[in-house]
Amino acid sequence: MSAPSFKKLEEIIGYNFKDRHLLECALTHSSTNDTYNYQRLEFLGDRVLGLVIADALFEAFRDENEGGLAKRHTALVQGVTCTVIGQQYNIGEFIILSESERISGGNLNENIIADVVESLLGAIYCDGGYDAAQKVILKLWGDNITTLKTAPQDPKTELQEWVQARGLGLPVYEVVEKSGPDHAPIFLIRLTIEGHGVVEAQGTSRRQAEKMSARLMLKKVNQS
Repeated sequence: MSAPSFKKLEEIIGYNFKDRHLLECALTHSSTNDTYNYQRLEFLGDRVLGLVIADALFEAFRDENEGGLAKRHTALVQGVTCTVIGQQYNIGEFIILSESERISGGNLNENIIADVVESLLGAIYCDGGYDAAQKVILKLWGDNITTLKTAPQDPKTELQEWVQARGLGLPVYEVVEKSGPDHAPIFLIRLTIEGHGVVEAQGTSRRQAEKMSARLMLKKVNQS
């Protein structure tokens, strides 16, 4: 990955690495067969995230009991939330993958995106310490820290509930294109909502592409 791409990611997360090798390592998937991949940093980042979120909740909700804090904490640190954060900031486009993994859509894989979000946090902690990691986490998680009590809902379910609450027809998902080899297909899905237009998204399975398109549609209707 080139230096400009590193710079773009640093601008997104709001942190400039002193050791660029740490950043590269945090973005490198094991499919590259590189000894230095993100797995160890992911382990560390998961723990750093947990501590920072616990600290933030402890300060933000001074009158809440342990059970309430634990529920909020679980929602904020679990994989699905890390995935949503990663997708929101387009982290997938920076992941370093083998050619075959990239062709199969690894940069869209929700588990890989969540892992890389955690590995980035681990790398920031190693490079700049707790304060640096805390600053980035508070920036990326934003208002979720004070508003999120349960994990993000499956976007298809959330979108269906949204249209039903407004008396609209159900979302229509259509496979526009299926490309790539049989063992690593890429699906392009077009999603239509009555009165709210069309969005398209790709995924490594039909379900993943439908979820991506639903997430895009939710973003679109919430902005309009």
